[in-house]
Amino acid sequence: MLNKQFLPISMNDLKERNISQLDFIIITGDAYIDHPSFGTAIIGRTLEQEGFTVGIIAQPNWDNVDDFRKLGRPKYGFLINSGNIDSMVNHYTTSKKKRRTDLYSPGGEMGHRPDRAVIVYCNRAREAFKNIPIIIGGIEASLRRFAHYDYWDNKVRRSLLIDAKADLLIYGMGEKTIIEIANLFRYGMTIDKMTSIKGTVYASKEIDGLSNFIEVPSFEAVSADKDIYAESYKLQSMEQDDIRGNTIVQKHNDRYVVQNPPQLSLTQKEMDTTYNLPYTRTYHPIYEDKGGIPAINEVEFSITSHRGCFGSCSFCALTFHQGRVIQNRSQKSIIDEARLLTTLKNFKGYIHDIGGPTANFRHRACKIQETVGVCKDRQCLHPTPCKNLIIDHTEYLDLLKKVRVLPNIKKVFIRSGIRYDYLIYDKNPNFFEELCEHHISGQLKVAPEHISDKVLDQMGKSKKEVYDRFVKKYFEINKKLNKNQFLVPYLMSSHPGSDLKESIKLSEYIKEMGYTPEQVQDFYPTPGSLSTTIYYTGINPFTKEKVYVPNDQNEKNMQRALLQFKNPENYNVVKTALIKAQREDLIGFDKKSLIPPRPMKLTTSKFSRNSKGKK
Repeated sequence: MLNKQFLPISMNDLKERNISQLDFIIITGDAYIDHPSFGTAIIGRTLEQEGFTVGIIAQPNWDNVDDFRKLGRPKYGFLINSGNIDSMVNHYTTSKKKRRTDLYSPGGEMGHRPDRAVIVYCNRAREAFKNIPIIIGGIEASLRRFAHYDYWDNKVRRSLLIDAKADLLIYGMGEKTIIEIANLFRYGMTIDKMTSIKGTVYASKEIDGLSNFIEVPSFEAVSADKDIYAESYKLQSMEQDDIRGNTIVQKHNDRYVVQNPPQLSLTQKEMDTTYNLPYTRTYHPIYEDKGGIPAINEVEFSITSHRGCFGSCSFCALTFHQGRVIQNRSQKSIIDEARLLTTLKNFKGYIHDIGGPTANFRHRACKIQETVGVCKDRQCLHPTPCKNLIIDHTEYLDLLKKVRVLPNIKKVFIRSGIRYDYLIYDKNPNFFEELCEHHISGQLKVAPEHISDKVLDQMGKSKKEVYDRFVKKYFEINKKLNKNQFLVPYLMSSHPGSDLKESIKLSEYIKEMGYTPEQVQDFYPTPGSLSTTIYYTGINPFTKEKVYVPNDQNEKNMQRALLQFKNPENYNVVKTALIKAQREDLIGFDKKSLIPPRPMKLTTSKFSRNSKGKK
């Protein structure tokens, strides 16, 4: 069992460590989990490694300022985040209903953080200590750094930097950035002078001193015109590369929001350092009485092997946060962590995952990215693989082989998601075969999301025939291995481009597969993604084409119900959808029918309340 100290959370902790004043205090919307899967832990440990003292105020009571004063006034400033998830996503389903649980809170209870947590925490911190430097970061700040469409308010909101009245915003992964900021404080620089740090956003009354910047349409302009909003998103997204990205400026009334170019990617040595910091690897013992923090369960015995993703699915904002460039750890670092996991008291012999945003993306997509950066005018995999894409699983397979033979390890699973198109394009079958033989347990989860090429194109995903090739090969390999293993496809309803006709195509495919999905995901328009821009504007900003957007709740209910047409509680909704789409041919008793003909119930049940569909 590890015997390491948590970062201070109380005045008693400070006394025990003989700390009279902390350098930085991190305020977070999550409970305090000291594990490298959580940004608060990484930033706290990174600063500690650099010789700074850091305290944690986790899930403070925002009704008054008392909790914000519990560790005293920090010497340099507050670092504020909402937690691992945007606070609005954490609180509300796609139908804008309150969720019942919060995996990042004690015992999974809701109610431990406010809506728009970053804004609320910043206001309270300012109230607690006047003229205190405030730096915001994490996913909520990172993806709301420009004027952005907000699904919950159904309007364009200002940059979170402006609304939170913070001094500085860190976007992306923040280790290098926070070290640079902390050292500037140490050398005596004030925060108003910190205007040239990569990976940060600041506000200014004037931009006369800037050069080589791109000015995107103002908050006022993007709020008034959806075509302009779409163009602004395109311009922003084309500059999120750490090699060739330019400074971006967006006016907000009489001020400018200035995004400096992205921070340089971590080297492999720097990644190793980050994940080798002295984490306790669990939640703070103050939560023990409530049963701990559920979020630790999935990651406690998982290993992060890399960051970034060049898959660029339209509905995923990861490329706007971590970027398209892969940053990876060395095999030695990963193997050392695997050995460490075997010493933990709850370890049962199973490593749940060795992966990242996409498990089988272990290296940069191509050699060009190392010196030039990512391409502005094309994606690596969509619509077809780039001719420069390096498709090779050899090193990843070698890593998995080394880990799975370590003492006390029974099995190494891959749960963070395999990109099936990248896998099927690999002419070397070794990884696919070993994946099926050694690294799944009965079923493999993959994410085709849809089967309509029209919808897949808006999603930035490969065509249906690529998925069909993958499915065929998967079952061929399992038959060869004499294994009866299944596929569990993740499917999405109501994504831009999907109308009832396309949803019915997906339902027919589900019927043909003989598969009944227990969970389906409604498209969720979260800040920072291309799909959210399409959802709001009805325009694909890169092609300029008009895109159908299902934004009526009744239609969303129909699309989701169609994917679970076998559920008796969905009968009325499915029948209504088939009649509306003039597909009564699918109501009957033959093999192709989705539902049998029978009268609908007098009272239509609300799908969102009765279905097992994922919200």
